[in-house]
Amino acid sequence: MKIDGSVAIVTGAGSGLGRATATALLDRGARVVGVDLPGTEKTIRDIGAIPAGADVADPDAVAAAVATAGELGPLRILVHCAGRDGAVRLVDRDGAPGSLETFEAVIRTNLTGTFNVLRLAAAAMSATEPVDGERGVCILTASIAAWEGQIGQAAYAPSKAGVVGLTITAARDLASRGIRVASIAPGIFDTPMVERLPDSVRESLAASIPNPSRFGRPEEYAALASHIVENQLINGETIRIDGALRMGPR
Repeated sequence: MKIDGSVAIVTGAGSGLGRATATALLDRGARVVGVDLPGTEKTIRDIGAIPAGADVADPDAVAAAVATAGELGPLRILVHCAGRDGAVRLVDRDGAPGSLETFEAVIRTNLTGTFNVLRLAAAAMSATEPVDGERGVCILTASIAAWEGQIGQAAYAPSKAGVVGLTITAARDLASRGIRVASIAPGIFDTPMVERLPDSVRESLAASIPNPSRFGRPEEYAALASHIVENQLINGETIRIDGALRMGPR
């Protein structure tokens, strides 16, 4: 799929991976609708994208964002970066059962939100005319935690494992409509989620990455997303981008 001239939706566009991806697509000639929670509109507008405030698990709000993109032209590209963390253990340190409320909140954003955005974007793409044999490309965001969930990630890891499982299923489901689906599984990236950590923890995490021994840069995620858009043979796959990191139990 050609980026120049295409209409794209990028979720989580207010910061981190989403902002870098929206910027990269804009720089290459795409028209971008940036979806993020209300209050991020100025940040999104500052990079040249059209803001659309939405909780990704809200059907009406995401449908409105898809409609906004449709006003610019046929929707061809989705990059879904929005997500959240949330520490959950099966049994807390005081012996109490882990928080079901936090578990459900993380699943709602990371997995239900992914399905919601994907289904609505794919429906819009399926109504368009094919270009070079395809109607659209959908890129989801998983995590290496999908395979190597750590203690405290009893909600986050399964939410991202669900995204991995959805990827091949969606690619097969949408193949007859000319829509590709792939996912990126980042390791530790220098995003607001990581910036909140103490310096000592950040230094320890960076040192644990084999090569290069540093956090990923959002621009590196954006570069991979752009390549997936343009490479027609990438479909149904989840690609790790982690510097050969394999997370330990804690």
